[in-house]
Amino acid sequence: MKRTAGSYAVFDYKKEYKEFYLPPKKPELIDIPEMHFAAVRGKGDPNSADGEYQHAMRLLYGIAFTIKMSYMGDHKIDGYFKYVVPPLEGFWWMDGIKGVDYKHKDKFKWISLIRLPDFVQKADFDWAVKTASEKKQCDFSVVEFFSHTEGKCVQCMYVGPYDNEPATIQLMHEFAEENGYAVDITDADASHARYHHEIYLSDARKCVPEKLRTVIRLPVKKTR
Repeated sequence: MKRTAGSYAVFDYKKEYKEFYLPPKKPELIDIPEMHFAAVRGKGDPNSADGEYQHAMRLLYGIAFTIKMSYMGDHKIDGYFKYVVPPLEGFWWMDGIKGVDYKHKDKFKWISLIRLPDFVQKADFDWAVKTASEKKQCDFSVVEFFSHTEGKCVQCMYVGPYDNEPATIQLMHEFAEENGYAVDITDADASHARYHHEIYLSDARKCVPEKLRTVIRLPVKKTR
């Protein structure tokens, strides 16, 4: 999966890996290899101003930028190159149902993620957690080094409010079935869990809902 920065002075994952971050608006099949993330697990409505999700955002970005700016300090990461912090991502589920029910956001369980560059090793990640905790006087120990291989998925670019996603998700299910697959979201405690996955390319604080860009990705399995 390693690629050079090409003509970009700073490596930007959205530009270098367009197949993962800039898919078409119509569903497509894709194989997703193993990736490594900074991750925080939680539950509850992501829109709650004082909820777990907002706290998770502060923790995730604290680690992401500690690693990004590491070159300015004493900790030198082997293979480091300057890069744009990848977009926020999320795995979403609800106990007892397949997929998600947008009418009951308080029942959400989630893993919020930011992709880590391939050069970040577990020891570098542990350094970032320790450094961020000391500098910001905040406990970052709940942020974990998370590796995940999604495998075969159907994905597309969705533009619009998050609450209107179900119609697009239905089209993705239909596309998968037409091509001999079925959506394969598993229980979160499965040995290799497979999740409803979203990648957020827009800042919801600054973008009107009608223009929000979200990559929706659903794992699939072959049926014929």
